[in-house]
Amino acid sequence: MKKLLMLLMMAVLMLVAVACGSADETDAPEENTGGTETEETTDDTEDSDSSEGTSEELSGSVVVDGSGTVYPLMSVIAEDYMLNGQQGVSVEVSRAGTSAGFQRFLAEGGTDFNDASRAIKEEELELADELGIEVQEFKVALDGLTFVIHPDNDWATELTDEQLISIFKHDGGVTKWSDLDPSFPDDEIKPMGPNENHGTYEFFYEVILEKEDLVDSVNLQQEYSTLVNLVSEDVNGIAFFGFGYYVNNQDQLQAVHVDFGSGPVAPSLDTIDESGDYAPFTRPVFTYLNVDMAKEKPQVLDFAYYVVNNVNKFAGETGFAPLPEEEIQSYIEVLDGLN
Repeated sequence: MKKLLMLLMMAVLMLVAVACGSADETDAPEENTGGTETEETTDDTEDSDSSEGTSEELSGSVVVDGSGTVYPLMSVIAEDYMLNGQQGVSVEVSRAGTSAGFQRFLAEGGTDFNDASRAIKEEELELADELGIEVQEFKVALDGLTFVIHPDNDWATELTDEQLISIFKHDGGVTKWSDLDPSFPDDEIKPMGPNENHGTYEFFYEVILEKEDLVDSVNLQQEYSTLVNLVSEDVNGIAFFGFGYYVNNQDQLQAVHVDFGSGPVAPSLDTIDESGDYAPFTRPVFTYLNVDMAKEKPQVLDFAYYVVNNVNKFAGETGFAPLPEEEIQSYIEVLDGLN
């Protein structure tokens, strides 16, 4: 009887051992399979995120300078990025002006991005080559050069492009409103605009005035807010700058409707287009990326992705016309090539 009981106990122990062994063998492949699936999922995630930047938590800083015209758009994107994109990254956006910004950008240890309200110049590209800096241009929006006057000015609300040019051109033969039209007041015009640090000035001088000198009486300022204040306080003032600064100050200014030959056209998000009704005064605005910085610092490349993916989202609210979607996609492909 004792022998029988011992044999039964040994049989039970052997069955338990076999069962445990089978359980261990079953668990082991599940752990290995889980690891393999995780690696494959990670790879897929990286691929799918390539057009959006990285899902990895980043830190460090991104430095942007340049155009005061582009500043409202870029600063809104930067704020959204730090709030909803990468909270560990600090994005500093300044507005020294396009030309002054390129001086900071095209230097050893320079800025990561330079915003510009005109295309980079040949001499600036040559400097970049000398310094070994690879530059990538991204168009970010379309802007309409806008002429603004005092809200109480009820005579110059509609002008031809030739009349506007004659106000600012050195030999335009216009010093008083009545020089434009005998029915206008016989008061001296106070022309104003941004100074030489700004791409808006260069666009106006090179494209609109075709490199003819500005009138001696023109009041050029560094800050756009100063121009807004000056025009809002002088019924004879008239200034030019980007559409966004007008949009944000409509309570103090009114925009001149421009007749390019087919009737007066008001600058607006609907008319600002390189082939639209406001085309003669429409221009692209840009940001320029230091490609080497993007390759060295993940947060710079990630912010570049964020700008490209979100610029149309914020363009309208900051006074810019958006870009065609195919152009956005072409820029994403450029950034994918830097990964």
